Amino acid sequence: MKILFADALPEAYVDLLAQRGDECTVSPELGAEGIPDAIEGYDVLVVRSTKVTAEAIGRSDRLGLIVRSGAGTNTIDCQAAADAGIYVCNVPGTNSIAVAELTLGLLLAVDRHIPAATSDLKNGMWDKKGYSKAGGLMGKTFGVVGVGEIGLAVAERARSFGMTVVAERKTDRRNDVEARIRSIGIRLVENLDELVAESDIISIHVPGGESTENLIDGRLLALMKPGAILINTSRGEVVDEEALIAAMDDKGIRAGLDVFRDEPDSGAGKFISALASHPNVIGTHHIGASTQQAQDATSAGTVDVIEAYRAGDPTNCVNVVRTRVGSATITIRHFDRVGVLAAALQVLRRGDINVQTMANKVFHGSNAAMAIIDVVGHVSDDVTSELAGLDNVIQVQITARDE
Repeated sequence: MKILFADALPEAYVDLLAQRGDECTVSPELGAEGIPDAIEGYDVLVVRSTKVTAEAIGRSDRLGLIVRSGAGTNTIDCQAAADAGIYVCNVPGTNSIAVAELTLGLLLAVDRHIPAATSDLKNGMWDKKGYSKAGGLMGKTFGVVGVGEIGLAVAERARSFGMTVVAERKTDRRNDVEARIRSIGIRLVENLDELVAESDIISIHVPGGESTENLIDGRLLALMKPGAILINTSRGEVVDEEALIAAMDDKGIRAGLDVFRDEPDSGAGKFISALASHPNVIGTHHIGASTQQAQDATSAGTVDVIEAYRAGDPTNCVNVVRTRVGSATITIRHFDRVGVLAAALQVLRRGDINVQTMANKVFHGSNAAMAIIDVVGHVSDDVTSELAGLDNVIQVQITARDE
């Protein structure tokens, strides 16, 4: 395959794909504006922070996979990719430890005034009395907003500091996530308002996007305890920056921030921010995932995603339907012979029935198989009988459902 890396990956991982026969082009200088002119002829596009626009997707002629070498996919036009039949896959969880480590580092820096103390030492000033004023973390209530992989990793570390960890109760969490919440010892509260009002420290770990923009707004900030600490290592737009500045001025709220609105597009440059320069803020430069351990894990995960796509079984796809779709599911048990499924699809075509998803599972010994086909359209008794009457078909079952 031809693979375009529009962001740099460690050379060893690019070499690994090249050794497997892939033609790899590493062009981190392209940027979002350069991808459309460069995308022709490539099967796979790999990005980290570079945006992938609808124009880039529309200009592609062979593209089948876009890999976000990381977790968030808000920089990719996933709907445009879906409309073009292009998979968008990510590599979730590989940077969770790195972000969790920085989260606790920012918290310690805020509580113990580490940056200011270091600066004074370097300037020849000694102020043990002033810098001895710290609340400490033991016994504090730590509110986690968002309990995905990163939020759970943060919660584990917060518990090890002797803090009570609380999170918002949800009714739609996966069973494995609920089990991990219980094993860590996270106490669930009914809503975000209760979490904010109860916590001494609030740490944000939600994805970016319209649904979370200004999630931490003036109303929620007003519920925080005076002098409480807000940590944000997720996305800058999740916090209303003007409201946070006002809360710091009015209530003595302190903040540890790795992300800001309107960050520079490049890795280095001038950045003027009223929030970043506020005396109550300890800040870093959006480096949460930037440890060698995280980069290696993410790069290895990127290779795994590409290999899964090569094998015809894409993983971590964010723009495909995950639930059953259509008006009915047709299950065909059949002998594993040439032409059985082709004949079945011809029957569906004559019946004006559209296939939405399809999978064929072969039993041990390769004598029999089962096709599971989600369709849209009315599967009549005549269609069912015609399918059942095909050569080498053992049984046909129709499961209708509400559309």
